[in-house]
Amino acid sequence: MTSTEFPRRELVFEEQASGSSLLLKRNCSISPGGMLRVFGLLALGSVGIATGFALAGAWLILPFAGLEVLALGAAFVVTARHAADFERIEVSNGRLTVEISEADRVDRYVLDPRVAKLRLEKDEGYGARVLLRAPGRDVEVGRHLDPEARMEFAAELKKRLRI
Repeated sequence: MTSTEFPRRELVFEEQASGSSLLLKRNCSISPGGMLRVFGLLALGSVGIATGFALAGAWLILPFAGLEVLALGAAFVVTARHAADFERIEVSNGRLTVEISEADRVDRYVLDPRVAKLRLEKDEGYGARVLLRAPGRDVEVGRHLDPEARMEFAAELKKRLRI
């Protein structure tokens, strides 16, 4: 895949007195309010057209328009649940903290950067997966990045961990 398929990002670790951190988020191009307005317009248009056909005698179209609006609403809910997903990687005070938020769940992993290993695994169609391996657990990071940025991220994280 080429980089034109994904938006490019700057990977900037924020320097703090005790270490550094990086926040990776999904590329969300519409706000929740904007998403609600788009859904409302689409639902109104679909129900309006169905009502016009129903008034012309094709009343059986109304239930199908209702199903269409329900399916569209379900798709919007799934998309909205993941709009705020993020990964926060923090290296400070001799600790490596990885916080991963997906939908309604937030997982927090605290690893020892001296024993953590950074590993790249090739994945067909996905580029490479970046894994932080520590005794007893593997944590995948950089999932919201395009393949090129994921490689840059892995190199920068490796420098910061001094692996």
